[in-house]
Amino acid sequence: MGDEKPNKYERRESLPIPTYEEAISSRPSSSQSFLGPSEISHDAERQSLLGPNRPPHNGYVPPTVESARSSLDFLPSSIESSARNSVEGLRSEMIQMEVLDPEDERAGQRTRLSKHITSLTQSLSSIHLPFWQYVPSFDYIRERLPRLPEHFQPGWILVGRFFALFVVLSLAYALFISDIFRIQSRTSMGQMYDPESVRMYVQGRINGDYIRQNSEHVTTFDHIAGTEGNFILARWMEGIFTAAGLENAGLERFDVYLNYPRKDGRRVAIVHPHELAWVATLEEEPAYPDREQTLVFHGHSRSGNVTGPLIYANYGSREDFKRLQDSGISLDGAIAIVRYYGSQGDRALKVKAAELAGAVGCIIYSDPQEDGFKKGQPYPDGRYMPADGVQRGAVSLMSWVVGDVLSPGFASLPGEKDRTSKDNNPGLNNIPSIPLSWRDAQKLLQALKGHGEQLPDEWQGGVPDVEWWSGSQKSPVVQLMNLQDEVEKQPIYNVVGKITGIEQPEKSIIVGNHRDAWCFGATDPGSGTAVFAEVVRVFGDLMKEGWRPLRTIEFASWDGEEYNLIGSTEHVEARINDLRSNGFAYLNVDVAVRGDDFRAAACPLFETALLRVLDRTSDPVRNKTIRALWDEGGKKLQGLGAGSDYVAFQDLAGTSSIDFGFNGPPYPYHSCYDNLEWMSKYGDPGFQYHTVLGQIWALLILELASQPILPFDFEKYASAVSTYVDDLMAYAKSKNPPLHHENGKFVVDLKPLVDAAAQFVGSAKEFHDWDRRWSQSMYGASGGFETNVVAIKRMSHNTRMANFETNLLDVEGGLPNRTQFKHVIFAPQAWSGYDEAYFPGIRDALDEENWTAAQVQVEKVAHMISYASKKLVH
Repeated sequence: MGDEKPNKYERRESLPIPTYEEAISSRPSSSQSFLGPSEISHDAERQSLLGPNRPPHNGYVPPTVESARSSLDFLPSSIESSARNSVEGLRSEMIQMEVLDPEDERAGQRTRLSKHITSLTQSLSSIHLPFWQYVPSFDYIRERLPRLPEHFQPGWILVGRFFALFVVLSLAYALFISDIFRIQSRTSMGQMYDPESVRMYVQGRINGDYIRQNSEHVTTFDHIAGTEGNFILARWMEGIFTAAGLENAGLERFDVYLNYPRKDGRRVAIVHPHELAWVATLEEEPAYPDREQTLVFHGHSRSGNVTGPLIYANYGSREDFKRLQDSGISLDGAIAIVRYYGSQGDRALKVKAAELAGAVGCIIYSDPQEDGFKKGQPYPDGRYMPADGVQRGAVSLMSWVVGDVLSPGFASLPGEKDRTSKDNNPGLNNIPSIPLSWRDAQKLLQALKGHGEQLPDEWQGGVPDVEWWSGSQKSPVVQLMNLQDEVEKQPIYNVVGKITGIEQPEKSIIVGNHRDAWCFGATDPGSGTAVFAEVVRVFGDLMKEGWRPLRTIEFASWDGEEYNLIGSTEHVEARINDLRSNGFAYLNVDVAVRGDDFRAAACPLFETALLRVLDRTSDPVRNKTIRALWDEGGKKLQGLGAGSDYVAFQDLAGTSSIDFGFNGPPYPYHSCYDNLEWMSKYGDPGFQYHTVLGQIWALLILELASQPILPFDFEKYASAVSTYVDDLMAYAKSKNPPLHHENGKFVVDLKPLVDAAAQFVGSAKEFHDWDRRWSQSMYGASGGFETNVVAIKRMSHNTRMANFETNLLDVEGGLPNRTQFKHVIFAPQAWSGYDEAYFPGIRDALDEENWTAAQVQVEKVAHMISYASKKLVH
């Protein structure tokens, strides 16, 4: 083996420890700089101990006891008269100089904090001001402060930490109160703009030419929900969102139940007697020679192939079927034929009424008295439905179950397995149905001559060359075949994107329009879609200028609206709790333009904000503001039924909603004749009203997203509720409820509701008193300066506004027999889905003559209105 390397960790012989006398006789090395000339040689001798002959010392050697001596002994004094001839003398001198605390046993615990305080007192005492001699010294004060027993005295480190914490908190509080860092400055991610300049910007940027281009694109091909055409438009809309710079722009998928027609699966024919044999054409003439168009069918209709005697039932209301029954005309096993519109406006409820009357099938035709040549020139020579025009549409029962009928109350997300059956589904009819043109219906109505009874004028339609008979069980036999493709999990796609607010980013203003159509859909919903895309573009331009709203604006292009409002409802159900907490408002446009008569349906909260916007916009033809025309017509906000995508927001989530557009005479509704040519010639030549609608929409968004105080008017709401109560009292009396024998009053006592409405009126006034004080302060004495404290109160004030509608939701129960609907003031009428019902739970019970249930609903609704009123002001 070679030479081993020495182990550097091997323990060596330790240095000899000097004796006590040897140790104290030598000066420490720290005093070397103070050596005199006569002592240098002795120091050199001591330094020789550190030479190369010093034994190695690699291991750790603990200090000896003697090395712990106080270094005070070796601090020389430069003062001749110093008493420092011992440790005690030195300590006494340091105490006099206030370098050392008299309590020497605590000297080891002194910290820098105590030294700084001592230094501060010395500095202050050195200032010779005339009054200083009368100010007691720090030591004088300290010596007279009460002292804790020694074992309770905190260490200086702990005291210092508490003191520092106190200083930091005090500083933070002072900064907050003094508004050095204001909420507005902390949230100013975008540039600050004058609100009026922003309004002028968006109003001036809405471009009619761009809207027309959008309309041309969305009407290029038919685009029913769940089809390739509508998916292509979804991608187009996603591109618009992305180009505008919307955040999180993308598609939102749900898998839902849809049906589609088979070309050879539909048939309407007279099959007996043979001499009357005839087969309906069914389809419309091609609107374009080179384009495919949607087949004629009813969405969500029942598959089936049925035959039976034909019976005409006017508009297909329950009252119409009852009249036939009272006349001895049975519908059992019959095929009912009814006309659109009239006393029953909801096509689905026409079919349901026929089913309940005993019919096995239902045909609904477009009568010219309602929307055809009896009104004016039909298309292409005029705006009305031509002879071969057919109104498609869904027959799902949207006033009973809304959204995907196989997932009522929860979102139909991909992979969802907990779904109900389409058989005996409360949202679907159980008999097949189909729509017809009056051209085809004419043959069926003519075949009824001599059967049943002749009909009064109010039952007679406008189809020419028809003698109006009811039909009976001896009528000609008709076949109705409706075999179709049914898909229980068909993907549909909403398109969503947002602009995050800078003050309350969690609070949202939602803006929506549906994209799917029954055919080309220039009016429904293409007019809304074209304007919607332009509004998104303008807000994108506004963002590029650095602007941001106070609250988040969400934009949504819905799929599946025509099939029972599916896309919007599934979206709401997927985020129901978030919307109930943070959804401030929903702004819906379905049909943007079908004429020049502005209309709006909304929760009464919107009235003031809407009228302010209408005051800024003008009719492009009549040279008056839209507000002036509104007032001249004596118009009021209409109620919200079940006509469009606001239903889930208002009635399920409690998000205050509005729906608006320009109304007009009838048009080829849900027909392939509702196309770009019709819109360009008859609906809105020049797209002028599209442009005005875009201005109204954009300005209303600004009102709700950027006003410091949410522009909701609870005094209008309270006044409306009082009117609803009065109307309900009249409606209840019309039902002739029985009287209490003991007091002669009606069984249904509405007094609790009257009292709750009166309480709401008082709470609304008290609530808006704060608005008025805030406005006077901001635009008066304060010069527009808002403190943080006031800003927080203002945001809380806004949140209470939004929570009011949420507090009117019967979340645990819902309306009896249609529990998906939660709002106790608003809902669609159970038997007139497009129409609104105020206090729907009470009305439903009155309609059923269930007086006990009606009183239960009265008590519940009164309590909820009273509770919501209290929460508004407390």
